[in-house]
Amino acid sequence: MLCMLALRFVASAQIPEDKSAIPFYLRDRGRGVATSMFGTYINKGEKIIYLFYEYYYDHNAEYKPSELGYLTEQDYRSRFTSHEGLIFLSYGITDRLAIEMEAAVISTATLYKSPQDNSTMPAKLSESGLGDVEGQLRWRWMNETNRRPELFSYFETVLPLQKNKKLIGTQDWEFALGSGITKGFEWGTMTFRAAIEYNAGEKKFDPGEIALEYLKRVSELFRFGLIVEGSQDEVSFITDMQFHLSPYVFIRLNSGFGITSKSPDFTPEIGVLFHF
Repeated sequence: MLCMLALRFVASAQIPEDKSAIPFYLRDRGRGVATSMFGTYINKGEKIIYLFYEYYYDHNAEYKPSELGYLTEQDYRSRFTSHEGLIFLSYGITDRLAIEMEAAVISTATLYKSPQDNSTMPAKLSESGLGDVEGQLRWRWMNETNRRPELFSYFETVLPLQKNKKLIGTQDWEFALGSGITKGFEWGTMTFRAAIEYNAGEKKFDPGEIALEYLKRVSELFRFGLIVEGSQDEVSFITDMQFHLSPYVFIRLNSGFGITSKSPDFTPEIGVLFHF
């Protein structure tokens, strides 16, 4: 249903901006405001619908039985897998301000008990249902020029919609405030961003996600990206490929690979994005 609606909007969308009129430092990304979805930018009055699937695999995910409803306070490592279907929506309010929302539905998330775990936890623990539901406001403070980078900030809210779940969703309000800078070059576009997070359940601030991103438009049909992204002791290396079927639709293939032991081993993603 969402795909049909998006295709109807695409059919009536405006003719895209002439790429030859864009300065070299914007050729990888265009003039839009950066969204939280890598390599995806939005202009005033535009809409984005992104439908995607993501898989998580980690052979040594860290868990504590007491946080899952069992008595043992010791930390253990064991296998974790998850299958998620997600939707991402964004709207460009002005040429500086954009709003977005993302929601996940998890078909199954499974944590396998460690052989060293002597608690009463079962051999495997599985949950399904609504995952994280979050929204962001994105604000561009300063447009990029030939000499200076673009400066942007964002405010994120994660809703506490799964208070009775242990493996999936969010149990308490979470907030994040971040900023980043972007600069385009002949050889590609670099972005650095960092954030600070607040967890209402724990009532404390922590360093949030930090990322260094590289984006390159190879042709009108293909763009790719390389990202190093993480928070505290969870850091991943991510590759991103975008196949643009038209100015309004592209297919994304994205894969994350854990660099540190506490990050997931492998997180592939595939999706289709409608931009109109």
